[in-house]
Amino acid sequence: MSAEQKKKMFILMVNMFIAIGSFGIIIPILPAYLESINQGGTAAGLMIAIFAGAQLIFSPIAGKWADQYGRRKMIIYGLAGLTLSMFVFYAVDSIWWLYASRVIGGIGAALLVPAIFAYVADITTMDQRAKGNSFVSAAMSLGIVIGPGIGGFLADFGLKMPFLISAIVSLGAVIFSIVLLEDSESKMTTAAMMPQDNESMARKMVRSVKMPYFVPLIITLVMSFGLMAYESVLGLFVDNQFGATPQEIALMITSTGIISVIVQLFVVDRVVRRFGEGMVLNIFLAVAAAGFLLSLFATSYVLFFGITLLIFLATSILRPVLNTLISKMAGNEQGFAMGMNNAYMSIGNVLGPTIAGMLYDVQILYPFVLGLVFLVVTLVMTMIWQKRSLKREMVVKTEH
Repeated sequence: MSAEQKKKMFILMVNMFIAIGSFGIIIPILPAYLESINQGGTAAGLMIAIFAGAQLIFSPIAGKWADQYGRRKMIIYGLAGLTLSMFVFYAVDSIWWLYASRVIGGIGAALLVPAIFAYVADITTMDQRAKGNSFVSAAMSLGIVIGPGIGGFLADFGLKMPFLISAIVSLGAVIFSIVLLEDSESKMTTAAMMPQDNESMARKMVRSVKMPYFVPLIITLVMSFGLMAYESVLGLFVDNQFGATPQEIALMITSTGIISVIVQLFVVDRVVRRFGEGMVLNIFLAVAAAGFLLSLFATSYVLFFGITLLIFLATSILRPVLNTLISKMAGNEQGFAMGMNNAYMSIGNVLGPTIAGMLYDVQILYPFVLGLVFLVVTLVMTMIWQKRSLKREMVVKTEH
């Protein structure tokens, strides 16, 4: 990458890190805070579902806006939405206002995430795309790792202190972007977008089914579903099965985040260059499925820890590879494609924890069984899709 590309990539990574990290700051103290305002597990679950739901609804619209109005504006507006959400969270104690702040935050994330990945597509060549996406994904993972640790430390100064610091840091990211972030040069023409300006989200979802990258979108949904389902019952499971302490649970979560950062920074690009996106998808969908299968037979905390690292290793490689594959197939509709990618991911983020929690109450192994079934079906579907795509390419070549 050139010096200019590296500069822009660094700004995007800082924005993504701050956006994810500022939300992660509140995670360790959220249960205690909700208890202090006489709320419990239902409210905690709704906090996740409302955020992901708002992100789901607005992602397709936000992706189109990124194509129409430019990536820079959407990135700044998205960060501003997340900042406002944190300030509301800090300022009020009413549960309904807290839910409202999650809606604002979800909209902010919907504006931010597809715009950042579309920006990466604008400033990188096809050969650089996987590396660029893996860098941004690494910034996300780093935010997931560092955010909760900072939140736990700040909680010693009061339950609301993490909310305030999160809001201030997020505001700093808004100012940082206004001053330093230039707009990318790739935008669709207004004429090209006019026929679809008023599409509803339902129509966008229907249109996505006809896109060449529909199968990668489905894989994104399944991966998000499985990962969020796994994460949502992880602490409960190791506590129930192996008597794990809170410190051991925290160690597990932090370790998975560190693995994600290392893999996305130093492994993804090399693996993709050597094997190609298609082969990498097949290999690591199989690895993730194997991890879910092994989870059913884990007999100790240490063994389950190792299996968890294996699953997160696979998903850390799959996420940027899927982003890259979708981006390469999207042509000049980068914003729409990344918006749909975010929407499908959000569907998984909403359904995963909800269904996993319900299944866990029936039988604690059922969430892992469900994840295994989904991943195996997706692997088979992916291999069939790749085979058909290869046949179509061969037919096109012979015709010419």
